[in-house]
Amino acid sequence: MAKSSADDEELRRACEAAIEGTKQKIVMSIRVAKSRGIWGKAGKLGRQMAKPRVLALSTKLKGQRTKAFLRVLKYSNGGVLEPAKLYKLKHLSKVEVIANDPSGCTFTLGFDNLRSQSVAPPQWTMRNIDDRNRLLLCILNICKDVLGRLPKVVGIDVVEMALWAKENTPSVSTQKNLEDGPVAATVTETELKVTVEKELVSQAEEEDMEALLDTYVMGIGEAEAFSERLKRELLALEAANVHAILESEPLIDEVLQGLEAATNCVDDMDEWLGIFNVKLRHMREDIESIETRNNKLEMQSVNNKTLLVELDKLLERLHIPSEYAASLTGGSFDEARMLQNIEACEWLTGALRGLETPNFDPNYAKMRAVKEKRAELEKLKSTFVRRASEFLRNYFANLVDFMISDKTFFSQRGQLKRPDHADLRYKCRTYARLLQHLKAREFANELRASTKASKNPTVWLEASTGSGQNTNAADTSTVSDAYAKMLTIFIPLLVDESSFFAHFMCFEVPALVAPGGHVNGSKPAYDNGDANDDDLGIMDIDENDSKNGKNSAELAALNDSLQDLLDGIQEDFYAVVEWAYKIDPLRCISMHGITERYLSGQKADAAGFVRLLLGDLESRISLQFGRFVDEACHQIERNERNVRQMGVLSYIPRFAILATRMEQYIQGQSRDLVDQAYTKFVSIMFVTLEKISQTDPKYADMFLLENYAAFQNSLYDLANIVPTLAKFYHQASEAYEQASTRHITVIIYSQFERLFQFARRIEDLMYTLAPEEIPFQLGLSKMDLRKMLKSSVSGVDKNIGVMYKKLQKNLTSEELLPSLWDKCKKEFLVKYESFAQLVAKIYPTETIPSVVEMRELLASM
Repeated sequence: MAKSSADDEELRRACEAAIEGTKQKIVMSIRVAKSRGIWGKAGKLGRQMAKPRVLALSTKLKGQRTKAFLRVLKYSNGGVLEPAKLYKLKHLSKVEVIANDPSGCTFTLGFDNLRSQSVAPPQWTMRNIDDRNRLLLCILNICKDVLGRLPKVVGIDVVEMALWAKENTPSVSTQKNLEDGPVAATVTETELKVTVEKELVSQAEEEDMEALLDTYVMGIGEAEAFSERLKRELLALEAANVHAILESEPLIDEVLQGLEAATNCVDDMDEWLGIFNVKLRHMREDIESIETRNNKLEMQSVNNKTLLVELDKLLERLHIPSEYAASLTGGSFDEARMLQNIEACEWLTGALRGLETPNFDPNYAKMRAVKEKRAELEKLKSTFVRRASEFLRNYFANLVDFMISDKTFFSQRGQLKRPDHADLRYKCRTYARLLQHLKAREFANELRASTKASKNPTVWLEASTGSGQNTNAADTSTVSDAYAKMLTIFIPLLVDESSFFAHFMCFEVPALVAPGGHVNGSKPAYDNGDANDDDLGIMDIDENDSKNGKNSAELAALNDSLQDLLDGIQEDFYAVVEWAYKIDPLRCISMHGITERYLSGQKADAAGFVRLLLGDLESRISLQFGRFVDEACHQIERNERNVRQMGVLSYIPRFAILATRMEQYIQGQSRDLVDQAYTKFVSIMFVTLEKISQTDPKYADMFLLENYAAFQNSLYDLANIVPTLAKFYHQASEAYEQASTRHITVIIYSQFERLFQFARRIEDLMYTLAPEEIPFQLGLSKMDLRKMLKSSVSGVDKNIGVMYKKLQKNLTSEELLPSLWDKCKKEFLVKYESFAQLVAKIYPTETIPSVVEMRELLASM
C-alpha cells in the first residue's frame, strides 16, 4: 500500500508553520482535491477543475475546554502553504460520502453555520479509500471526545468501517504533548481507529456481531456475501412471524366477528344518516321556500314604500291649495289683494307647466287622476282669465271715465293743462303682473295654434351620414315657413302691443308702427304678409329733438315695463326653434337668415323686448346649427377607426349633397354661418382622409388621389359660385397633383429603376468630375451602360405595358385611368429625355433609342 500523506511529517511541519501564532496543534494533515458540486446533481464530478488543497485537523486548549478545528490550506504561487478556510468542528452536522462516485473517495462536510445554504458545499476527493477512512475516523473520534457528540454519517457502511479498522492494525506512532488534552495523548493510529470503531457500535452490539461472525466460516473480505446472507435470514424471520400470526386462528375469528359487528353498526348508522339527510333536505327546501317568500315580501314592501313616496309626491303636485283656489275662483281684485292674486297665478302657471310632458313623467300622464287634475286646472285657468279680463276692462274704463269727467286733471280756472297720469301709471303698474299672465297665455295659445309639427320628420344628420337613404325624400319647407309666419304675425303684434302700451301709459316716446302699417293705424300690421319687409314699424327718433334726453329716460322706463308685461312668451318661440331643428337641422340656415333680416331693421326704439327676443332667437338658432355641424364632424371622424378602406370614402359625395342642400336654404345674412360650417366640415374631411391613408402606406397615394379627385368632381359646380368652396377645391386640386405625381413616380421607378438610377449617379458625379472622366468610374463604363440598356430598354414596350397594368391595378375609379396614364407617359418622357441628354454628353459614341422614338412608342400604346 502506498504511503499516505497523513504520514508525511514534512507536510505536518508545513501546516504548523502556516498556522504559527494561532496556538493550535496539528492532529492530522492530509492532501485532498477540492471540487465544487451542483445542488440536485451531487456526485457529478469533473464539472470544474479540481484544485489541490490540504485538510488539517487542529486543536486548541482554552482553559479546561478543548476546541477542534478543520483548516483548509492552499498552495501559494511559491508553493508555500497558506490558510484558506477555517471551520469549527462543533458546527459539523453531516458527513456524506458521494454515492455517485464509483471510487467512494469523494465526500462532503456539512456545517450548520454557513451563511448561504443555497451554495453547494465543496467536495473533497482523496487518493484512495484508506486516506478517506483515516480522515473520517479521526474527525469522528475528535467529535466524540471533544464535543461529546457525533455528526450525521451518510453513505458509509459502519460494518465496512469496522472491518477496515481491524485490517489496518499497523501502528503509526504519532507523538503528542500531554497539554493537548484527551486527544493529544500518545496513542497509535490503530488505537484511534479502534476507539472510533467502539464508539460507532455499542459493546453489546459488538459482542453479538462477533458471535454471529464466529458461526460462519468465511474470510474477512467476504463482507458482501455476509450481508446477503443476513438479508435472507431476515426475510425468513419475517416469514416465520407471519406464519405464527396465521396460526392464531381463534384470535383472528374474534377479530373478524368484531369487524362484522362494527360493519353492521356502520350500516345502521349509514341508514340513519340517510333518513336524517332526507329530512334535512326537506327542511332545506322548506327554508328556501320560506326565504323566497320572505324576499318577495321584502321586495314588495320596499316597492310599496317607494310607490307610496312617489304617490305622495304626485299628490303633492296635484294638490290645489285652498287659498289659491279661492283667489282664482272668487277672490277680489282690489289692490290690497293683488299680491295674493299674482301668487295664485304663478302657482297655476307652474302647476300647468309641471303637468306637461317634458317636465312630467309620461307614465303618469295616462293616469285618470292626472287627467282629472289637469282638467280641473284648466277650468281654474279659464275661470280666472274670464274674471280677470272682465275686471280689467271695467276697471280701466271706469278709471278713464273718472279722469275725463273730473276736469281738474286737465283744466284749472279756464286754462288747459297737461293731464297728470301718475295715478294711472300707478294703477297700471299695480295690475301689470296680472296683464302679463293674461297676455302670456294669449300669445302662447296663438303660437301653438299657428305652428303644427310634421308627422313624419326628416332627420337630416342620419340621412347625410347613413347609407341607402334619399336625402331629398321629404320636403321640410313647412318648417321655415312656419317660423317665418310666426315672426311675420307675432313680431308686429308685439310691436303693436308695445306701441299701445306706450300710448296707453302716456310715455313720451316716438310713435311706433307695425311692418307695412301707418302711423295713424289705418292699415293693420298683420294685414301685410310680406316676410321680406325689414321695417318693424318703428319710427326714427329725431336727434335734434330738444327732449331727446327725456325720451331716453322714458324709453328705459317703458322697456322695463314691457319686459315685466311680456316676459314668459319667449319660451314658446324657443320651442318652435327646437321643433324645427328636430325636423330638419338644415332649416336653421333659413331661420337664421329670417331672424337676421328682422333684427337688422331694429332700432333703439320702444320695442326693446322684441329686439332682445330676436337676438336670443338668433343665438339659439346658431347654437343648434353648431350642434348639427359638430355631430356631422363626429360622424366623419368615425371613418378613421375602420381597419382599412379603399376607394372613395362615403362622406365625400355626401358632403356635396349636403352643401347643395345648404346653399338652397341661404337667406339674407346666413352666408357667414354656412361658410363657417363649410370650413369646419372640409377641414375635418381632409385631416381624416390623411389619417386613413397612413394606415396602409403602400396604397396611400392612390387612396388620396382618388378621394381628392372625387371631391373636385362632386363640388365642381358649387365651387364656381361659392368662394369658400372654391378655396377648398383648389386645395384638393393641389393635393391631387402631389399624390398622383408620387404614385406615378413609384410606378415608373418600379419598371425602370436601373435606368434612372444610372442617370442619377451620373448627375451626382457631374458636380465633382469632368464629363470625360465619368465613363472611367466604377459601374459607369460604356460596358455598364450597354448592360443597363439591354436590361431596361430592349423590352421597353413590355415594361411600359406592365406600368399600365400597375396603374390600373387597385384603382377603383376607372374614369381617372386615362388622365393618370397620360400624366404617366409625360413624366416618363421627361425623365427619359433628361437621361438621353446625359448619355449624349457623357457617352457621345453610344446610341440609345431617341426621345422621338420613345414618344411614338408611347403614343401607340
